[in-house]
Amino acid sequence: MKQTEKRSAKEIILRVAILLVGLTIAHLGVTLFLLADLGADPFNVLVQGIFRTAADMTGWETLTHGYTHIAICFLIILILLIVDKSYIKIGTILCMVCGGPIIDFFTVILQFLFSPERTLWFKLPVLALGCVILAFGMTIVIKSDAGTGPNDLVALVISEKSHKKFSIVRIIVDVSFVGVGFLLGGVFGIGTIVCACLVGPVAGFFLPRSERIVESILHKANGAS
Repeated sequence: MKQTEKRSAKEIILRVAILLVGLTIAHLGVTLFLLADLGADPFNVLVQGIFRTAADMTGWETLTHGYTHIAICFLIILILLIVDKSYIKIGTILCMVCGGPIIDFFTVILQFLFSPERTLWFKLPVLALGCVILAFGMTIVIKSDAGTGPNDLVALVISEKSHKKFSIVRIIVDVSFVGVGFLLGGVFGIGTIVCACLVGPVAGFFLPRSERIVESILHKANGAS
């Protein structure tokens, strides 16, 4: 999965731009997960747990889910720089640094739609919609081939280093994130289960379509140059 071919500066910039669009779409889906308050995707269960533990222990009023997201991602980057820096791309850093602020941005915009009076029958469709949006954005990020998010990246490194199937390692990584996050106070609920069961198949549906979209954009850009 690691890219070795030489790319022009124009193509790199375009691929990173495509990645940022996918990243924004994906984190809109993640925000819907969080606001539905029925659980979150595995990585954000971990982030929630660490955020709540850190907030309780330090009392920092300026600490947010987004800032905690950035801190954990920087730690992952640091570990990968020690293990094998070839996995770090421009888009990898953007995925990890930009995700948290995007969540905070969408939370401010969308939180008025959610209140304690909202029933499960309102939240479940929102949760399912979040799955679809997350999966679609995730496939755009993957097909940009400019980097990827923390879950995929951690699973990719482990699978390539251990020569295990990526799909199996991804499940192990997600379960580990959920377990640690839950123990630290992260929300584990029906949303996490829906995410685990729905995002994969939906992403499988979108992957070939996202590839055609990305390749079409790149082809047109190269043709116009």
